[in-house]
Amino acid sequence: MARRYFGTDGIRGRVGAAPITPDFVLKLGYAAGKVLAGADKTAQKGNRPTVLIGKDTRVSGYMLEAALESGFSAAGVDVMLAGPMPTPGIAYLTRALRLNAGVVISASHNPYADNGIKFFSADGNKLPDEVELEIEAQLEQPMECAPSERLGKARRLDDAGGRYIEFCKSTFPASFDLRGMKLVLDCAHGAAYDVGPHVFHELGAEVVSIGVAPNGFNINDGVGATAPDALVRAVKEHGADIGIALDGDADRVQIVDSTGRLYNGDELLYVLVKDRIATHGKVEGAVGTLMTNMAVEVALKTSGVQFVRAAVGDRYVLEKLREHGWQLGAEGSGHILSLDRHSTGDGIVSALLVLAAIKRSGKSIAELLDGVSLFPQKLINVRMSPGADWKSSDEIRRAVDQAERALESKGRVLIRASGTEPVLRVMVEAAAQQDAVRHAETIAQVVKDVTS
Repeated sequence: MARRYFGTDGIRGRVGAAPITPDFVLKLGYAAGKVLAGADKTAQKGNRPTVLIGKDTRVSGYMLEAALESGFSAAGVDVMLAGPMPTPGIAYLTRALRLNAGVVISASHNPYADNGIKFFSADGNKLPDEVELEIEAQLEQPMECAPSERLGKARRLDDAGGRYIEFCKSTFPASFDLRGMKLVLDCAHGAAYDVGPHVFHELGAEVVSIGVAPNGFNINDGVGATAPDALVRAVKEHGADIGIALDGDADRVQIVDSTGRLYNGDELLYVLVKDRIATHGKVEGAVGTLMTNMAVEVALKTSGVQFVRAAVGDRYVLEKLREHGWQLGAEGSGHILSLDRHSTGDGIVSALLVLAAIKRSGKSIAELLDGVSLFPQKLINVRMSPGADWKSSDEIRRAVDQAERALESKGRVLIRASGTEPVLRVMVEAAAQQDAVRHAETIAQVVKDVTS
């Protein structure tokens, strides 16, 4: 059964346009509350379930938080409010506090005018598809209101930041510290603007912070993991040893070394796998996505590590990891999963794992990646009209076939719809940069002609 509202990462869109409107989010809170209350055996004995709500720094977060809180209250669900908090922080706190669910108000790496809602289950994982379908079914029912004596209550979780900071620090080896290291941390004017610098500073690093002055409108604006040029400049300007860029909700990371060289999630996955091999002797397998660079797949297999590709989206990487019983997976965008550390992708924790690998080996990231040369990739986003039927287009199929014949076995073509915005992503990977660019631009133009 197809989901009507939930995408690959919750519900997301432009604020003020359906479904990101106050009335819909009010009803969403009510519907989610009814589903959670129905599944909670303690609620059936007269106890109210409790959910935790966090958000990033978008100005619309105030409005959507109030709407969600009201919906949950009307369903008889208590609410704890964490305020601005990284998405993985809400996942951790939901599990640590034994709550029924966690909710994050965020559109992650999108511009400030967008926002979204994503849910975590009691164990800190994203909701299963069947639960999302239950919520969507409840949305079709009339919204009611619990009797006054059963209405949910709300309170502020004042120590949310401190709890999460300590959790992040606990994922770094106790025998290591970051003394003597100077790093630049770019928080994208987003959810980690407060907690992020504390984590690295308390581990001993000299921290230069950028992207830590949110005003409601500047999240991801020229800073953060989706705009790493600001981090590259800051690392060079301050003579830092390393730079770390988070996105708006801090679940993804990009890292820059002292020369200004940027390392994406594909490369960082390889670094972490090799570190696990060095410390534990063997890693059975790792998971990437359809977008993962072929060079990383080849290098991992050469190291005796199985490699499996999932659909794009960290929830699909997680599904494959669970299916195989493995721990490490990643997307090139910087979503990195280490299931022995956290139940979901965490930009701060992932950065700490990379820093631990550097400390343990005594090598730089470049040295840890010796022998791994990424194949050039060209990615073009093509905005499409709603309902455009690109999958059945003969013109697109012919353009893809022509590129694949030219590339032979030395590259690949991938076209996929974004799960978070109305665009098609055209990616071409080739042995030569000019071939990747040429074929990607040709296919993107055909896609634009067909779908606009």
